[in-house]
Amino acid sequence: MNDSITGRTGLTGLLGSPVSHSLSPMMHNDSFRHLGLDYVYLCFDVGEKDLKEAVNGLKICGIRGFNLTMPDKNRMTELADSLSPAAALIGAVNTVVNDNGRLTGHNTDGIGFMRSLADYGFSPKGKKVTLLGAGGASTAIAAQAALDGVEELTIFARPQSRFHDRTLRLVEDINRQTACRCSLEDLADTSTLRATLADSSLLVNGTPVGMAPDTDACLINDTSMFHEDLFVSDIIYNPRETRLLRMAKEAGCRTSNGLFMLLYQGAEAFRLWTGQEMPVSIIKERYFR
Repeated sequence: MNDSITGRTGLTGLLGSPVSHSLSPMMHNDSFRHLGLDYVYLCFDVGEKDLKEAVNGLKICGIRGFNLTMPDKNRMTELADSLSPAAALIGAVNTVVNDNGRLTGHNTDGIGFMRSLADYGFSPKGKKVTLLGAGGASTAIAAQAALDGVEELTIFARPQSRFHDRTLRLVEDINRQTACRCSLEDLADTSTLRATLADSSLLVNGTPVGMAPDTDACLINDTSMFHEDLFVSDIIYNPRETRLLRMAKEAGCRTSNGLFMLLYQGAEAFRLWTGQEMPVSIIKERYFR
């Protein structure tokens, strides 16, 4: 893509709320330019209530595909014409491909997260993982972690969450379909959380708690729950260092934010839309260092 939009320019984009902070337009548009592809990527601030109408409008306009972020990922499963196996298992969609009016929902979040850990030199394979949250990103991480060989996975979520029944089904599917031992616990049960973290190798915050503008929020408020052998990852990337990550660093933990997860899930979406590989090394150097 050059700097001009033509009559043939393909449209891609992001739906969610809020989206003004997203790095996705820069990384995708730079990738299009680098590869000479006539596409553009835009952000659309759309919540769940208006998602169906927005998706129908974009489909009519011939959008090639789009990403979804909070709070739209789960709702999109009901609007797609078909789902990839990963999206069906997870119950959430973060990438849609439009093939002549037929929308296929994919989920690249789990792939993106696992590839991001590799960039930090950490592998959860054969280890115990604690995951906070039961939304779309959390379930994507849970499913991919189980498929990639995590030995034990404990998900902490609120029982009153609208995702509770779906998460119970996911736990059952993981236990039935993989070698990972998976369980679901109450996020308010701090004693169980403390005991679980004591022998975990990885803690993941898969919720939006701590994201701008509410940067003082944190699901863990006691640094004694951390230990030096615990790797702490927060999928939030705005701010780049959440309160959770600051606390973990103070306790001597290695940490990562959600930037590389964003990069690699986006790279997979890029491939699905264009059939080409995103120039990851270039995008990483420009936006993720």
